[in-house]
Order: sequence, then structure tokens, then C-alpha cells
Amino acid sequence: MNVKRIFGTVLTILGIGGLIYVGNGLINKGIGNTSLIVVGIIGLLFFFSGISLIKNTKDES
Repeated sequence: MNVKRIFGTVLTILGIGGLIYVGNGLINKGIGNTSLIVVGIIGLLFFFSGISLIKNTKDES
């Protein structure tokens, strides 16, 4: 497996985890809004960069 594809998978999983954390914080309202905004933006960046890495990496056999 390609290193870029593995890194893309890790970034995607971290992004999903960040977005779940933000969703949980919004539902419970126990976390400050500033930290939710920061974590949400970082989660979106990780998620979309991981997806693009997975999509644009060509397999060479």
C-alpha cells in the first residue's frame, strides 16, 4: 500500500473524529464555542485533505 494513501486514510479518520467531537459538543453545549469552531475547521481540513489524497493517489503495481 502506498504511503500517501495510508496518510490520507489517517487524515480522514482524524477529520471524522474531530467532526464527531464537534457534533457532540454542539449537542451537549458543554464546550466553549471558540474551541468548537477551531476543532471543526481543523477537522474539515483533515477530512477533505485526506479524501483528496486517497482520490488522487494512483496505484502502481
